[in-house]
Parts: sequence; structure tokens; C-alpha cells
Amino acid sequence: MAKGSQLSQLKAALSQAGVTGPPNSKKRKRSVSTEKDKEKKAAKLDEIQKRLNPFDVKVTKLKHDVGGRRLKGITGRPAQSKQAGLDQRKKTLLKEYEEKDRAGGIIDRRFGENDPTMSLEERMLERFTKERQRASKGVAFNLEDEDDLTHYGQSLSKMDDFDNVGLGDESSEEETSGQIQRSIVSKTHFGGFREEEEEEEEPARKKSKAEVMAEVMAKSKEHKFLRQMKRGEEDNVRHELDDQFASLRELIYAPDPSSSGSNSVPLGARETGFKSPAEADQTTVVPAVVEENAYDQHVRELAFDKRAQAKDRTKTEEELALEAKEALEKAERRRRKRMLGLDADSGDEEDGKPKGKRKRGADDLDDDFDEEGVPDYDGLGAGLGVGTKNLSDEEEDEEEGSDEEGSDEEEGSSEEGSEEGEEEGDDDDESDDESEESEEGEHENLVAPTTTAKGKSKAKQPAKHELPFTFPCPENHDEFLEIVENIADEDVPIVVQRIRALYHTSLAADNKFKLQTLATILIDHILYVASPLTPPIALTNSLFPHLLAITHVYPIPVARHFNAKLLLMHKNLKRGLSRGALDSESKTWPGVPELSLLRIIGLIWPTSDLNHAVVSPTRVLIGAYLGLGRVRSLHDIASGLFLSTLFLQFESLSKRLVPEAINFLLNTVLHLAPHRYEEAAALPGSFPAPDFRSDMTRHLAMSPKARKSLVERKANLTGLLSADDSDEQAKADLLSLAFSLLGKYADLYKALDGFIELYAPALSLLEHVESKYLFDGHKAQLSKLTDSLQRLLKFARQARRPLRLQAHKPIPIPTYIPKFETTSSNYLRRQDPDHEKNQASKLRNQYKQERKGAIRELRKDSRFLAGVEQKKQIEKDRTYTERMRRVFGSIEGERAEEKQMERDKAKDKRRSGKK
Repeated sequence: MAKGSQLSQLKAALSQAGVTGPPNSKKRKRSVSTEKDKEKKAAKLDEIQKRLNPFDVKVTKLKHDVGGRRLKGITGRPAQSKQAGLDQRKKTLLKEYEEKDRAGGIIDRRFGENDPTMSLEERMLERFTKERQRASKGVAFNLEDEDDLTHYGQSLSKMDDFDNVGLGDESSEEETSGQIQRSIVSKTHFGGFREEEEEEEEPARKKSKAEVMAEVMAKSKEHKFLRQMKRGEEDNVRHELDDQFASLRELIYAPDPSSSGSNSVPLGARETGFKSPAEADQTTVVPAVVEENAYDQHVRELAFDKRAQAKDRTKTEEELALEAKEALEKAERRRRKRMLGLDADSGDEEDGKPKGKRKRGADDLDDDFDEEGVPDYDGLGAGLGVGTKNLSDEEEDEEEGSDEEGSDEEEGSSEEGSEEGEEEGDDDDESDDESEESEEGEHENLVAPTTTAKGKSKAKQPAKHELPFTFPCPENHDEFLEIVENIADEDVPIVVQRIRALYHTSLAADNKFKLQTLATILIDHILYVASPLTPPIALTNSLFPHLLAITHVYPIPVARHFNAKLLLMHKNLKRGLSRGALDSESKTWPGVPELSLLRIIGLIWPTSDLNHAVVSPTRVLIGAYLGLGRVRSLHDIASGLFLSTLFLQFESLSKRLVPEAINFLLNTVLHLAPHRYEEAAALPGSFPAPDFRSDMTRHLAMSPKARKSLVERKANLTGLLSADDSDEQAKADLLSLAFSLLGKYADLYKALDGFIELYAPALSLLEHVESKYLFDGHKAQLSKLTDSLQRLLKFARQARRPLRLQAHKPIPIPTYIPKFETTSSNYLRRQDPDHEKNQASKLRNQYKQERKGAIRELRKDSRFLAGVEQKKQIEKDRTYTERMRRVFGSIEGERAEEKQMERDKAKDKRRSGKK
């Protein structure tokens, strides 16, 4: 190859190849260059190009070059392959990219083509009909007679399509060619001496257009006939219904209760003046005319029926709350007017002052006026009675529904986690300050002493006045007691409902905090009404729904109040234990208010959670009562059994083990039932029994002599908490409750792994109870309980399996013998003896290679499209720059001309002597 620059090397190569250079001096005959010369010249140029650019060829060096082998892919041309890929993408991908937003195509507008319900014959029939209609449109405007146009003596208008005009089928060709038709040969000439099988295998003859159209017309006539038949059947059914209209008329006309006969009066007939059909028949002279006009008369009567009215739209929670508040305020204004003797139908009060008293009428009996002008009512005015009570009940139902609907929506917005941590420090400081006090102080009550309750009896007096409709929202329990001071217990929930309606959250921003305060007041009031010896359980149950509804909306403030009550109960327990658990004056067992609070907690908050802000400390407190409290009386046993019942309700879903409850139930059986155990060491199992055969519990055992006077009944908490230690019926009720709780706990814990260890001592204890000293109810209950425990323990022992070592494959002895391979070929090394595994491996490798290739091609497509986008953007920027350059150029030219004109004007002024 010649040395020098690329240009000199190219020139030398072209001259050597004979492509360029001076022509030969010898004259020769010019010859036209052929295609073969062009191909040779192109091959020479290609070879020169390859020789001048050695980097255009990529050669893969072989690791082991074996002669005689033909390998593919050793040499490659990256530039050519890249260019080929770009050209291919320009032909395919670039066109798709440019036409991606275009919407084109051919729309087939032939009649019935896009209707999948039409068959091919129906489409052809409809198209034929359209064609005939289109052809018949110009007949009315044809000035010449169609009969004059003839073809070989036949009218062209009577010729059907293209029959006998050279477009016939095979049969017509045979006739014109002079040959015998195929049908005649097959029928009269023995089938042309062909066998029957060949005749059967012959394909069906193609129908002519005339035959096809004849079939289409026949099917069209058939469909038309079927439609007529169906229409006739529908007409017959309609006539039958018209004939039976008299029987259907009974559903339209309602019986007249005021009439003595069985005549029916249509709806709205009395208002419109129309008569019933029976009355019309009685007053009509000619019956035939009545029968003819009966249907029209019925239609006119139906026209005057009362139609359904459009209902109002569904109102929002805010609108319902506002309407409830306005209804209560309006009812309260009417009540005050009735109380003052004013007209209840007059306008509303202005600024809280009545407009005036009702004037004396001529027919008044002077029974509601006095000389001083002040009405004197004893609580039985015009507004009292059933009507007022029903009005309050309806308002309560409406408000209850609106509050329950809105509680779920406001629950998410009311739960603010940051509020829980704000007062943690304050609670800790308060607890530290209170712990420094003497633990021997007096017992603290759950409800703070109220000023309004001093010197007054807790029993409510019956209401002497009409129940108001509006109440102020109390800020503490004292104000709430003032509100419900003269209100009966059954009306207190109505008062709470009206307060909730008047101070709904959507009516004002401060109502949120007022309702939170109302929830804490309801908790205090429930504890307050539960304090007497005979608490009103119905009032507590009626206040619970309102507390539950507010708690769902504002859970965090209510939870803090519950925790404050639980903290106070825990402090009281600590004081009682520090004074002495066996001291009869120490408060180591909860009373009715505390039990009511614990029961409400289990109903409001979820008890199955692993950790809960209210239920977890409640569970700890109940366990402390059952585990640390000492039995001294029947009151303590009744309180403990109630706590065990609460634990059973708490753990009904989670089924967590509560050993304190089981231990207390077993000790209760030992205290009350007669048995043969004399010492605590003889008791089965290892459950603690600190009060077994103690001096304070000996008198709690049931007397064998009193078993004849005992009856089986349901335990009453209020009566058992106030029962005397010598009450044998109370002891029987408590023992029956203990037996029942033991059976329920057994059903709850029967799936535990330690059920055998837990209930085997209990079964042994129950078997040592002397049932002969029990009455019949206890005997049946004890027998049933022992049978159930025996069966459950049997199943538990059968289901228990002893522990075994873990089953695993034997560990082989390690070997150090080297593993020799029979071949060193990579190809054979990859072969698996299992054919299926080998094929699966090949497919995996092939999939991997194809996936890599697909990813590579996608990346190349992305780069290509990015280059196209870049070129478009560059062209757009260039066009914009040129346009802006032209605009700025024109503006600058105009500005230059303007400045030149200004300079000329200034020069002219200077010449004329003007400044």
C-alpha cells in the first residue's frame, strides 16, 4: 500500500485498480458498459474501502485454531451491521413512531356488515331491497317509456339482472355450446356410466344468481309470514286481557269503608266528582252504552289518581343536626308559651320575651286566668301527656340515627396521637406527689363529692313539670345533677340526647370540647347512680349508648378519664393492702361502682388486643384484685366471682390464660361446698389457698341442714353484694355460679397444651366434694361438671404426644476420595444423563440468550427514538432562532430608521434656529 495521507492512498488505489486515470492513447472502439462492468467496478471500490479502513473489520481471535474448521462469527463488520440496523429501524420503527397518533383505516359502510345478529342471507336480502329502491327512485322522472327499450324483442325493464347476457354458469355454457346438460345425463343416461359413490362424492353445483335471489325472496316471505303470525298471537293475548279487565279492576279500585255495600270507589273519585263503576251502572239507563264507555271512564278516573311525589334528597349530617337543633328550640319556645298561657300557634319569641298574652274570648270559662295575671299550673298543662312524650321519643330516635352515622366519619379526625404524650409528664408528677402521701389515708371515692347532693336523697322524684326541649351543656357533674334534679330516671337519657343534638359537633367549633366533657360527666354519673345499695340498673343501661357513641368519636379524652379512674382504684387497693388484707375495714375488693366501671370498659373498648391503653391496665387491676385480695365475707366472694366473669368475657376471643381466676374459683368451692379436706397440704395441685380453713372463712361453708330449703335460681349481683354471711340461699347461688364458671373456663382453655396440669387438680377437688350434703340442683350441676372435665381431660391426654428427637436424614461419613471425571470436554461436561433435565437446561440457556438479545434491541430502539426526538428538537430550535432573528432584524431596522428620522428632525431644528 502506498504511503502518505489518506487522500494520496485513495488516489493511488483507484489508479491501480483502473477506476481512474488518463485514458489509453490507443484508439479503440467504444463499447457500452454493461451491468457486469458496473458490478466489477463496485466490487473494486468496496475492496479499496475495506483496505483503507482496517478498523471496519472485527476479528475474534480463536483460543485453539484447528485447521479445516469452518466457524461462523469469527469476523464481523460493526459499522455495516450498525448501519443496517439503522436502515431497518428507519423503515419500520420510524414509520410506526410517525404514525402512532394517526387514526385511519377503511370503514365498511355496507348495510348489515357490522351487525353480528344478521345472517348472510338477511344481509343479501336487505342489500337487494336497497338496490331495488335506489333503482326505482328515477322511474318517476323518466320521460321515455321503458317498454320502448328492447333487446332482441324483449323489454329491458323485464329482464332479470344479467340473465342470458354471456355471464351464465356451466349449465348455460353447455346449452350454448350444443352439448347435453349434465343434469339430463345424470338422470336419463344412467349417470354417464359412473358409479354411485363417485356421484355422491361430486361437489354440489354452484347456484346461479337467479336461484340465490329466488331463495332469498322465499325466505323473506317466510319471515314476513312468521311475523304476521306472531303479531296475530299478540293481538289475541291483548284482546283476552281487555276482556278480563273487569277482574283486574279490583286491584285498582279500593273498597269504600263508609259505604254499606261492597261497591268500590276509585282513588281520588270523591275529590274529583267521578262515580265508581258500580254507581255508574246503577244510575245508567242503557246498559249497552255503559259497556261501550266503561273503558274510557276508567281511564278518566285513573287520570285523577294521586301520583307519587318526588322525595327530598338525602341530607348531610350537618343539615340533620341543624334541623334537630331548630326543632328542639322551636318545641321549647312553644312549651314556654303554653306555660305562660300564650297562643302556641303565634310567631316565635323575640329576644326571649313573649309578644303578649292571649286575649280573653267570649266563650272562655275563666278557668285558666287568675286575678294577678300569672298562670298557676300544677304540671298538667296543655303540653303534657302522650303527645309531648311521643314528640321527645321521635326526636331522640332521629338524633340517635344522625349521631351514629356521623360517629364513624369523625372517628378518624378525632384520634390525635400527639395528645397522648402531652400529659404523660403531668400524670407522672401527680402520681409521684400522691405516692409521697401516707398510705394509711382514707379511701378515695371514684366520684367527687357534689354540692347539690348534700342533704338530699338520691332517689329521684317523679317529674312535676313538662320536660324542657333545650338544656345547657354542663361543664361538670354538679351542673349535670342540677339539670336532672327534678327529672325522672326514665327521662334522663332523653335529656342527654337533646344535649347532644343541641351541641352537635357540626354546629359550632367549641361543641367538640363540650361533648368530650359530657362523656366524662356521663362516666361520673354512672358511678354516682351505682353508689346506693339498690342502684338503678335500667338508668345505667340507658346511658351507656350515649357514652359509647361519644367514645367512638372522641376516644382519646374518654380513655384518659377511664385511666384516671383506674389509677384511683389501684391506689385504693394499695391503701387497703397496706392497712391489712385481713382487716375488715380495708377496701381490698371493688364495690358496685367499681364493678360497673370495669363492666363498661369491657363493653366499650376491644378486649382482644395484645396491648391497649385502657384494657391492659384494667386486666392488670382485675388480676391484682383476684390474686392479692383475701376472702373475709360473702361480699368478697361475690365481688371476686363478678371479676372472674369479666375476665371470661375479656378473654373469650384471645383465650389468654388467667390463673388468678381459676385459683379464685377453686378457693370459692373450698370455702362454700362441704368436702373432706382438713389441711391445705392435702389439697391437689399447687394452686395457692391462703384462706383455707381460716377463722374468717369457716362460717362461709354451707350448712347441711339448710339444703332442703334451698332453690335453684339465677345469681343477683346486687343482692349478693349486700347479703349477710349467714344467708344460705346466697351461698348456694355463689356456689352454683362458681360451678358454672369452672365449666366455661374449661371450654375456653381446652385447646391449651397445659390443660391437663391446669384442670386435673380441679377435677380431683370436685370429686372430693361431698355431694350428699348438697341439694338436688347442686348435685346435678356438679355431676355434669365432673363428667365434662373427665371427657375433656381424656381427649387432652389422647391428643398429647411425647417429645421426640427431630427426624432427619442420617449424616453420611465424610470421604476424602477425589472425584474423577471421565472426560474433560466442556460439551460433554454440560450434558446431563437425564434427558428431561438436559432439555430444560437448554431451554433455560436459550431463554437467557433471547432475553439478553431482546433487552439489547430494546435499548437500541430507545437510543434511535431518542436521536429522532433530538433531531426534531434541534430543527425546531433552529427554526425558532431564525424566526426570532428575522423579527429582531426587522425591529432593529425599524428602530434605526426611527433614530435616523429623529436625528434629521433635530438637525432641521438646529438649522432653523430652534432648540
